Amino acid sequence: MTVRDTARHFGSGTAALYRRYAEWLVSISWKRFIVLSILFMIAMGVLSDLPPFSWDLVPAKMEATGPLHSSTGGTDVTVDDHGVQIRRKADPATGKPAREIVIDEKGVQIRGGKSDRSSGGAADEIKAEIGALADEIREDVADALAESSPKTRVRHVRLGDHLPGVAFLFILLSAVIKMVYAGRVKAEAQAVQAQEVADAESLKRQVLEARMAAMQAQVEPHFLFNTLASIDHLIEVDPPRASRMQKHLIALLRASMPAMRETSASLGRELDVVRPYLEILRMRMGERLRTEVNVPEGLYSADFPPMMLQSLVENAIKHGLEPKAEGGALAVNAEVVHGKLAVTVADTGVGFGRAPTAGTGTGLANIRERLKLLYGDAAELRISDNRPAGTRASIVVPYKVT
Repeated sequence: MTVRDTARHFGSGTAALYRRYAEWLVSISWKRFIVLSILFMIAMGVLSDLPPFSWDLVPAKMEATGPLHSSTGGTDVTVDDHGVQIRRKADPATGKPAREIVIDEKGVQIRGGKSDRSSGGAADEIKAEIGALADEIREDVADALAESSPKTRVRHVRLGDHLPGVAFLFILLSAVIKMVYAGRVKAEAQAVQAQEVADAESLKRQVLEARMAAMQAQVEPHFLFNTLASIDHLIEVDPPRASRMQKHLIALLRASMPAMRETSASLGRELDVVRPYLEILRMRMGERLRTEVNVPEGLYSADFPPMMLQSLVENAIKHGLEPKAEGGALAVNAEVVHGKLAVTVADTGVGFGRAPTAGTGTGLANIRERLKLLYGDAAELRISDNRPAGTRASIVVPYKVT
């Protein structure tokens, strides 16, 4: 293994260790972090007094510098770069003045007392002065001379002395990692949550589209079979009218088939499908069917789910007007009430659920299910009795303009 590979493995291992430690820091509360930090500081304080942390390392030597000074009794002795100075303090009992003896490169000088004298004065007088002070300052001079020689002071250094500081820095660094990594983890969690929501919405949309396609597949044959049955009936009783109806059917299919494949449309486009369908039925039922479409042109551009109006008209004819011997009237109305578009199909037939050919209710159930998928609770299908007779079926959806 090369040095580069070793460095790469070491770096990856260090990064993995850092991630694990940072994740653990984020997983604990700040209260627990503070408690653990206090216990860690206490442990480092105890370890600093135990081997091997209590062992002395290489001692550090410090050279003595500066003047040396000693004071004992009534004499001050100072040793510096200029020489030795011996100063005898004034005796308060006898009142004798202070004397100072200076020994340097110039010789011996005696200052104070009655007069200042140098080594050039009488030798006897100098000897007398030095002899008088010799006994008193002998010990001080010896101490001063000893201190004037180079010496070292030893400062003991232990590894344990640095443990509390290192522990504090480690705790401070851990706190910074906890704050920074917590923000990163939070951002990553929000990103994951957003992705999950997006995936869930996408799956929900795909399921909705599949269910819509399945229900529209049920609508298509239902519509076609009823229309073809009407043409088959007219072929038997009135072939010319059956031919005209067939032409209307072709035009109707050309207009309605695209709408069957869409999940959204406009009210005007739905009316384009309903009108030819009503013409076909009027040809089949003759005077037994009267129709009226009362929708303001301003609502033609309003959003409306495809093929639902067609289903309401078909149900009104099949289960309301056809079973009635004298037939009746069918009206399509639309209005905006409280911000919602209400489209109503009213007939004067036998009434809801009273026809001997009452179906299974699959058509209305499909309408309710499709409204639920498209609008949730914002849309509904209302069924009520019509006055003086028949049924009113209304589809209410939020009013929006395409």
